[in-house]
Parts: sequence; structure tokens; C-alpha cells
Amino acid sequence: MCEHNKDVTIMCRCEDITAEEVRAYIAQGVTDLEQLKRLLRVGMGPCQGRTCTPLIVNELALATGRPVQEIPLTVFRPPTTPVKLGVLAGGTDHE
Repeated sequence: MCEHNKDVTIMCRCEDITAEEVRAYIAQGVTDLEQLKRLLRVGMGPCQGRTCTPLIVNELALATGRPVQEIPLTVFRPPTTPVKLGVLAGGTDHE
């Protein structure tokens, strides 16, 4: 039988970050999503925060007493730039 403990709930599946880890940083005074992203790498995995950002924003809102709408989101930075297969095969960008 598995004992349910919400502190070990995974908040960021891509980076394997638990609610306990997020709450520990918030308790230390990190109350900005951008800071959490840089310290814990939340939102930097393949999903680019589509899964974890709403969860973490809710945690920040609960901890700070601010409405969810007042929590600033991070800047979206795509991890790669699309490249045409022809360029990779040795062609030019115009082929």
C-alpha cells in the first residue's frame, strides 16, 4: 500500500521537480517564477512549461497571497530554430 504524500507530487515532469522542492525555494523567499525557473529548471524541459507553469503559479499565489493573474509569467524562448533538411544535406537555404 502506497502512502499518499502531496509533497512528493511531481510538479515538473520534464525536470523531475517535486512540490516539496518548489515549496522549499518559496519558503526561502524565492517568489518569482523566473527565479524558480533559473534555480530549479522548471519550465525548461521539452514541454517548455506547458504542464508545470500553471501548477507553480498556483503555488506562488497561495504562498504570497497574490491572485494568480498578478504572478508574472516567464518569457517563452524556443529551445531551437527550425532548419530545412536541404540545408543539413548540404544544399543552400534557397533550394
